[in-house]
Amino acid sequence: MKIAVVGTGYVGLVAGACLAESGNNVTCIDSDAGKIEDLNKGRIPIYEPGLDDLVKRNTKEGRLTFTTNLKEGVQSSLLIFIAVGTPPNDDGSGDLSAVFAVAKDIATAMDDYKIVITKSTVPVGTTRRVKEIISGLTDREFDVASNPEFLKEGTALTDFMKPDRVVIGTDDVRVAEIMKELYAPFVRTENPIIVMDIESAEMTKYAANTLLATKISFMNEIANLCEQVGANVENVRRGIGADKRIGYQFLFPGVGYGGSCFPKDVKALIKTAESAGYELRIAKTVDEVNFAQRERFFQKIYDHFNSDLKERKIAVWGLAFKPGTDDMREAPSVTIINRLLEHGVEVHAHDPEANEVAKSIFADRVSYFDDVYAALEGVEALILVTEWPEFRSPDFEKMKELMEKPVVFDGRNLYNPAKLREMGFTYYGIGRS
Repeated sequence: MKIAVVGTGYVGLVAGACLAESGNNVTCIDSDAGKIEDLNKGRIPIYEPGLDDLVKRNTKEGRLTFTTNLKEGVQSSLLIFIAVGTPPNDDGSGDLSAVFAVAKDIATAMDDYKIVITKSTVPVGTTRRVKEIISGLTDREFDVASNPEFLKEGTALTDFMKPDRVVIGTDDVRVAEIMKELYAPFVRTENPIIVMDIESAEMTKYAANTLLATKISFMNEIANLCEQVGANVENVRRGIGADKRIGYQFLFPGVGYGGSCFPKDVKALIKTAESAGYELRIAKTVDEVNFAQRERFFQKIYDHFNSDLKERKIAVWGLAFKPGTDDMREAPSVTIINRLLEHGVEVHAHDPEANEVAKSIFADRVSYFDDVYAALEGVEALILVTEWPEFRSPDFEKMKELMEKPVVFDGRNLYNPAKLREMGFTYYGIGRS
């Protein structure tokens, strides 16, 4: 099929590359000429394992092209995916200005029948609004559909190529069949393609992310209670996760969720409910608990040093909001480091992929280290924020030699408390009394 993807951010670039990999001719469009120039030269603007090779291979074979020419891309395609950003407004609602601007541009460019698909995460009613905008500007025949993405940063290619399910929101049987044909190569193991109305498809994305965020915040609440009553949250996690109705996924306590999806989508769903005259009390609490968890973790550090952090050296391992990405949007590390800086701490930071991104946030207020152990030299504590695989089994003897004081604040419960204490470390975890 001939496909246009408008927007070469995380969603658009992954979708475009994966659709090209299955044999489609894909044109990725972006108004940022610099980004398009970089992509045409093989420079990928985001870090996602495997994406670099996928883009280069499909570009070389002519199935994937990049351009700023929206008119040309739209006119050469049957399917047009809108995959531009929908950042949060100050009130938590999604900023849909880019989506609607693209809809207008598509309407102006259309010369034949098209299917316009919202791939961006958008509130209920957005796809209908896209249809209204296009209808007001052209007499050409077209249809719209909602096709929300369910990509996890760090495993996005696998998530797209081997999806748990594909959700398609449409009112038209013809559109549903075309979309089923498009996704057929990705569901050969019989994972479902679920066709539903447009509003339900839009709601499905927000409901899924909010439910996953709820599991995280719930476990953080349980972890905090475990600390108060002398229980061990790791034992509790194993005990409840064995129940097949619950499962183990997203039951790991820590310093809270971050990234471009969960914080934004939870807030957007709350705002959608408010606009409809309904209060989502659980979702509101999920959001509150998540950000309170970061402050609670910082408080452990503050209390350990008897409220005196000024001019202390502290290392932070892990800056990205999760392993496998350099994304620091809404990352817990940002909150924690900012709190440390407010109290006069000299922060030594290391992340396998996100150091450069961190420099755009903290500039020279933080010292950055490419070597994981170099960041520990002379520090009075290590704060582990992101559970990168290389942090799981470090050389603790070497760490102890390098650190001025062997103190570990384990924000992901990666380490064995008894082992570290036996080696002479002072250890703080989450929910481990």
